[in-house]
This record gives sequence, C-alpha cells and structure tokens, in this order.
Amino acid sequence: MIIIFGVISLTFMMVMYALEPRGRGFVLAFAAGCALSSTYGFLSGAWPFGVVEAIWCFIAIRRFASSESGAF
Repeated sequence: MIIIFGVISLTFMMVMYALEPRGRGFVLAFAAGCALSSTYGFLSGAWPFGVVEAIWCFIAIRRFASSESGAF
C-alpha cells in the first residue's frame, strides 16, 4: 500500500512541476506534491528522501508566496 501511495504522490508532484509555468496554483500544488512525497519517504524508511522532499516543499511554498499576487 505504501508503494502505491508513493507512486501516486511522486507522479502528482512531477506533473505539477511540469505545469508550474501555467500559473501560481500549480506551484502550490507542486508544494503539496512534495509534502506527499516527503511523507512517503518517511513512511517507507527512506528518511533522506523525506528530508529532501520537505526542503523542496518549503522552497515551493516560498516561491508561491513571493510570486505575483492575483489569480491562481
């Protein structure tokens, strides 16, 4: 079950990363995907992966917050 969660969360994260140029909402969705991927890393026992994904989540949230305000 954890493997399925990992595949879905990583796929979601990568799709949102590819769609980021389309709008700020995708940056926030990418951050959510990173958080899900980080959770997967910790649940599967791959804590270095979990830490790196948590850092990427933080970076994406900062990018979202510093981007132009307006529509998602």
